[in-house]
Amino acid sequence: MKELLRSPDMTIIAFATALLKGEDIDCFEMDVNMSVLEGGIGIFPRRLMVHPDNHEAAVKVMLDNDIPLGM
Repeated sequence: MKELLRSPDMTIIAFATALLKGEDIDCFEMDVNMSVLEGGIGIFPRRLMVHPDNHEAAVKVMLDNDIPLGM
């Protein structure tokens, strides 16, 4: 898996996931359970991962929809 997106904003992650699923690009969200350690205040970024073969297409989807990649 290759990192596509890093953001503390869970709404951006959810939107990006929906866009990728619409393009048939599988993705996996990492660091979801960090909220247990941070107390749910959203200071730790979550990461959205994609297969390396799909990374270039996924980056294009993010840029076409003005989603900052945060890397």
